[in-house]
Amino acid sequence: MSIQKTSDRRKLEEHLPSLPWFVQQFIDYKLPDLSPSSLLEYVRDYEFFFGYLRMEGLSEAGKNADITLLDLERLHMDSIVGYRLYLTTRMEGTNSRTTVSRKLSALRSLFHYLSQIAEDEHFYPLLKRNVMAKVEIKRIHKPKDTAAKLKGKILEEEELLEFVGYILDGYGRDVERNKQAHYAHLQNRERDACIASLILNSGLRVSEVVNLNLDDLDLNNKLLYVYRKGNNDETFKTPVYFREQAKDELSAYLAVRQARYHTPKREKALFITLPNGASEGKRMTKRAIQEMIIKYAKRFGKPFLTVHKLRHSFATDYYLQNDIYKTKEQLGHASTETTEVYAHLTDKTMSEAIERRNGN
Repeated sequence: MSIQKTSDRRKLEEHLPSLPWFVQQFIDYKLPDLSPSSLLEYVRDYEFFFGYLRMEGLSEAGKNADITLLDLERLHMDSIVGYRLYLTTRMEGTNSRTTVSRKLSALRSLFHYLSQIAEDEHFYPLLKRNVMAKVEIKRIHKPKDTAAKLKGKILEEEELLEFVGYILDGYGRDVERNKQAHYAHLQNRERDACIASLILNSGLRVSEVVNLNLDDLDLNNKLLYVYRKGNNDETFKTPVYFREQAKDELSAYLAVRQARYHTPKREKALFITLPNGASEGKRMTKRAIQEMIIKYAKRFGKPFLTVHKLRHSFATDYYLQNDIYKTKEQLGHASTETTEVYAHLTDKTMSEAIERRNGN
């Protein structure tokens, strides 16, 4: 199991006892199909919703675990409308339309399970009335809209190579008067350039990069073996190719990985950090990689660039040379609907991509 999945599974187990028994039953039902990360989001959404019910007097339960099925059956449509308004208008922590949509979708999944799938000992549905069946949840992000937001905010053509080159050399020249920043750059430039190059030449997600182990890399065949998002077979790693351009950065980093980061032989992680004062290196975190890319992006003159936009940059560049189906497989998307974004980001049309696929 990946590092992130192990952490999320542990957090999931910590949260579940504070929720009603029927939520725990629903999570068990979904466990084979959804990742621990997705289920953890569900659980947090349910905690928030049940807290709202108690706060508004829609349940007499003293704590979330005591919320009953009858409490849910008695909810009126006005209650759900009120909850939606609360999510969008409360003074602190106002949610975006996307977050509100996700929270309502999580509720609808739970209510559907309780009313259509789960049964009591007499074979009757656990929930006799499903108010969430009346709630229409509009799709927020269409591929065309997502593409419009990304326009001008990703790396294109020569910029992919330029950004990696900047991490290797240009940044060092820009900060040479700052001794601390310059020293840190000299220590980490091969590693940092390697991470950026790998994403820009494979399209890996940051979580997939974090979870990479040394033995997941087949440098000669330009292959990585990764736990892909949404694949719950914890014994299987998906082979993902990277382009030739990443080989030099990988080789340069591997040459310094052990000595420079005081990496113990027991440490399997591919990407290592050596915290200040530490005697030996350890696996980099997702947050560290995200902050590292932002640091270089600002100096590079692309302050909007993030680690996830590096993935978008690769995907757009890759799609220009391949069809939508190959791009979907390379990125590990569940459906081509997600991959449509890159059709809108380029001059190609969906019909052109599909026609070429049929011609192969």
